[in-house]
Amino acid sequence: MSTLSIVIPSYNDAAMLRECLTAVAAQTRPPDEVIVVDNGSTDDTAAVARAAGARVVLEPVRGVLHATAAGFDAATGDLIGRLDADSRPAPDWAARVMHDFEADPGLDAVTGSGDFYDCGPFWRFVGKRLYLGGYFTAVGAIIGRVPLFGSNFAIRRSAWERVRSRVHLEDPRAHDDLDISMVLEPDMTTRYDGALHVGISARPFATFDGFGRRASWAFHVMGVNLREVGWPERLAQAAHRRKRARQRVALVTRAPDASGTDPASPQ
Repeated sequence: MSTLSIVIPSYNDAAMLRECLTAVAAQTRPPDEVIVVDNGSTDDTAAVARAAGARVVLEPVRGVLHATAAGFDAATGDLIGRLDADSRPAPDWAARVMHDFEADPGLDAVTGSGDFYDCGPFWRFVGKRLYLGGYFTAVGAIIGRVPLFGSNFAIRRSAWERVRSRVHLEDPRAHDDLDISMVLEPDMTTRYDGALHVGISARPFATFDGFGRRASWAFHVMGVNLREVGWPERLAQAAHRRKRARQRVALVTRAPDASGTDPASPQ
């Protein structure tokens, strides 16, 4: 059985972190390790993490990519789950992550969407359908694969180790989920799991400036990565991945059972 580490970057988010860790503690399949990355907080983030039994990793260089990388580097699990301090994972979140990877040994990363809390129904709809729905649809079409969503994804540690040297740690505007999505190797596979649920804060919609800043980071990260590997090449890689996936499914479907009989042949 694989082991699971959960990494949660946090900067001055002690109150929300406490709720996140409470949800993590209620998992039907407990994680093997919980790591909170204190990204230079001045509140009691570290104390809240330790009180909940999490391991605290200190990352003084500000920025979510630095914090995520520090947590992933410190993780010991075969699988690394990634939540934000404001994430509220469903009780079966860890179990679902484990199931997805164990059901598909060729899967490198899995992600899901989020349901916004602390806002009214209008903003819940906008957040779920337009903000996150647009992210998965538009960014997926541009980068040629399912993009990862930072509040709700998991990656094999072996996959992280392969791409660790390619993430743009030197770029202060690089956001972790999109940057990792775009530096994954051509043969790596990502999948969207609609049953992988987390609640997330509606803070992105609190101010126009905050929303605009997030959007500018996304365009910046895409521009940096597309200059390294262009759109046509990424689409070609995506087509090749789909072909390989179909071949793998066909081989599994036609694999002989224990009696030596081909299940796809007439009986």
